[in-house]
Amino acid sequence: MSAAMRKPSITTRLALGFALVALVVFSLIGGGLYAALQRDLLRQQDDVLNTAANDVQYSLSHIGSTGHWARLRAKLDTLTSSDSSLSFWVISPDPRFAYGAAPPPEAAMRPGYGHLPRPDREYPMRTLTREIGPIEERPRVKLIVGLESAPYFHTLHTFLSALAGLLLLSVLLIALLSRWLTRTGLRPLLRLSDQAQQLSPRNLSQRLHTESLPIELADLALAFNGALNRLESAYKQLEAFNADVAHELRTPLTNLIGHTQVALSRRRGAGELEEVLQSNLEDLDQLRAIVNDMLFLARADQGEAASGLVRTVLAAEVGKTIEFFEFVLDDLGLAIEIDGDIAAQASINTAQFRRAMTNLLQNAIQHTQGAARIDVHIRQAGDLVQIHVSNPGKAIEPRHLPRLFDRFYRVDSARRDSGETHGHGLGLAIVKAVANMHGGGVFARSEAGVTTIGFSVRA
Repeated sequence: MSAAMRKPSITTRLALGFALVALVVFSLIGGGLYAALQRDLLRQQDDVLNTAANDVQYSLSHIGSTGHWARLRAKLDTLTSSDSSLSFWVISPDPRFAYGAAPPPEAAMRPGYGHLPRPDREYPMRTLTREIGPIEERPRVKLIVGLESAPYFHTLHTFLSALAGLLLLSVLLIALLSRWLTRTGLRPLLRLSDQAQQLSPRNLSQRLHTESLPIELADLALAFNGALNRLESAYKQLEAFNADVAHELRTPLTNLIGHTQVALSRRRGAGELEEVLQSNLEDLDQLRAIVNDMLFLARADQGEAASGLVRTVLAAEVGKTIEFFEFVLDDLGLAIEIDGDIAAQASINTAQFRRAMTNLLQNAIQHTQGAARIDVHIRQAGDLVQIHVSNPGKAIEPRHLPRLFDRFYRVDSARRDSGETHGHGLGLAIVKAVANMHGGGVFARSEAGVTTIGFSVRA
């Protein structure tokens, strides 16, 4: 992607955002100041007009003869500025009581404040018109006072130009300062990015440094480190899993190759070849069992739920599973008893449920010491039904209990899940998969010489 098409950086976007906010805020403040100044200048004009109008109105209201009018005319001449910035008009139906060179337009003769445009000036005059009642010979007249507004407009224009210049300069400075402050504030993020780029599979223990980070980034870094911890654990588990799979497959493959090589080393009779093929078939069955279990676990990992559910009494299904172990139990002098909520029902896939129970019972039989009793306890717990399988035997250390259901996990050589059918370390992992597919979970505890391992399904 070209540089022109790349999105702007956070620094640029924040700087532009701050500049835009400053522009809006300063524009509002400047507009308010401009309006306040405009009102104040207009009030000053009106004060000047009022003062002049009051002075002339007082004199005009006491003059009713032509003899005294000459003195008023002289006063008005004196009050009129030489530059015509302040002008007076007296509009009267009697020419003897009129004043002013040219009468203003009709619009300026309306009582109150107004504006008088003049062709020779850029700005109109501000005017104040008052009516004065008749006295003696003088009829009713209108007094018009006009004030030049150009200085006031110039003041407004100067203020507006200065305000616009300061506004643009302030926005530019804020944009630059914002960019600098943002870059300074984002330096920890850049350092964090540099550390993240140095992460590699060769050094799975490396983590992001959180000591000097601000609170917001520290939380992010801690969450990222937590994800790295989980990834490292999964990666190590995957490595161990690959090694375990290779180890489990190596034994039957080695047997197959060895038996075949021996058979081919010299000519064999039909009976000998049949023995070799029978031995190879057993190893192939072991390989098939491993592959089938791995495929089953892969489907469970993808979130596949149990299908073909049947509503049934769990104690009956447990009893059917125990029947497969009658000869083994008789040979070992063991007994299995079912107790608890024997009437509890659940919707299960009976084949998967029996598969999980077979693995649990095999595990219990494998690790029961001497002639003893194995207990299967069924317990209804809310919307779940728990199946506990307890056997007396060597205690398991607490640190091993959470990992009993991991694939190929071994506690020690004395407790190897190595039954005849599931002797490749996947028995309890399949129990966990079946429980998850039925909306339940697994549990394990070992105390007082009794180990209990079980799972639950949704009722």
